[in-house]
Amino acid sequence: MDLAQLTLNQLKELVRGLVDDRLRELLGDPDLGLQLSEALHTQLKESLTSTERVSGEEVAEKLDLRW
Repeated sequence: MDLAQLTLNQLKELVRGLVDDRLRELLGDPDLGLQLSEALHTQLKESLTSTERVSGEEVAEKLDLRW
């Protein structure tokens, strides 16, 4: 790859990818290797099979968050 021939957008994408990769290396996944409790696992499965949905606005209102 000849950096001199990259367009500005291509260079930005390259730098963005490099930064993303480096941050992943440094920060990693703090939950990697942890196990879900059986109760949480069950709750997540129930949530995924439920047809009930809550909007982001409703969640924000319940938690008194401002967008």
